[in-house]
Amino acid sequence: MSFGIYKAGQGYWTRMMTAVGAGALMLAGAMWVWGELVAVDMADDKRLFLQAGVAGAIAIISAIVIYWIVAIKHRSVEFFIATEGEMQKVNWSSRREIVGSTWVVIVVSVIIAAVLFVTDLVFSAFFQWIKVLETT
Repeated sequence: MSFGIYKAGQGYWTRMMTAVGAGALMLAGAMWVWGELVAVDMADDKRLFLQAGVAGAIAIISAIVIYWIVAIKHRSVEFFIATEGEMQKVNWSSRREIVGSTWVVIVVSVIIAAVLFVTDLVFSAFFQWIKVLETT
């Protein structure tokens, strides 16, 4: 097994963003473990070494696993390369289309909210009229 990067020039951005996302999760996990180990009952200096050791071990092991997944393991690398190839085929919307769609969503949401408000008022008045709903 080689430690070199498999198909180094291909799938660069999907590999890098996967590594960044996985690295952020790994660091969050190491920080969580660090915080959980504060409750361990031992001397402050020993607890600090325990926190640093466990968090460091998690960081190192996770970094090795991330490197293995994004650089060495053939199946995952092929997946990243294929994903980047498919993303290059996507027809991305223009800014004008996005702004127009956003306005449609905002207007429709306001209309639905107004219709529901009026419906709620009608039902409330009806139930007060037939003495099912009491007002204070």
